[in-house]
Amino acid sequence: MAIELRGLRRDYGERPALAGVDLSLAQGESMLVLGPNGSGKTTLLRILATLLRPSGGEVRVLGAKLPGEAWKVRGRIGLLGHDALLYRDLSARENLRFHARLHGLRGDAAEARIATLLSAVGMERRADDRVAELSAGMRQRVAAARCVLHEPELLLLDEPDSNLDAEGRELARELVGPAEGRTRVVVTHDPERLLSEADKVLRLATDGSAELSEAALR
Repeated sequence: MAIELRGLRRDYGERPALAGVDLSLAQGESMLVLGPNGSGKTTLLRILATLLRPSGGEVRVLGAKLPGEAWKVRGRIGLLGHDALLYRDLSARENLRFHARLHGLRGDAAEARIATLLSAVGMERRADDRVAELSAGMRQRVAAARCVLHEPELLLLDEPDSNLDAEGRELARELVGPAEGRTRVVVTHDPERLLSEADKVLRLATDGSAELSEAALR
């Protein structure tokens, strides 16, 4: 299993954001996470990404028990969220070089990988411009490249189409969309467009409850 949750809880003070989430997601499967604002969708992704500690329950990601074994899986996860996780004073290329070094990628192999990804998201002409000078959509394209730079086994995607036009969505989908052997957890407010790509659907409610089902349109 890529993800196993048993009784996962996360509380903010006396308010439960997640109250007893149980699910299993096999390697290579995709899961959509749906729910209204405040239902814990981003909280769930941050826990899976090892950025937030659960308040209770058992969490296993790629075989590692969180939070104690988080160090084993951080380099095997790709996160694309509301924050592009880019340094505004660096260029798009420099940002990707920085993230490449974090994952132990250096030299010609890293430069080739970076060039390939910048081309894949249509950013080769703006690759050496500061991120601060790029539009929100361009930053999201670069963030999609950052997310898959180290070829992660698990993608955690929080509204991955944010700020993207039709062309940008299609380019980003080639990088973070479904692929053989790739496990994905996707938070979205547009389930109809993505449901055909999903194996499972997790519906969260504002009281912290959760309901897991098979994707009927798969």
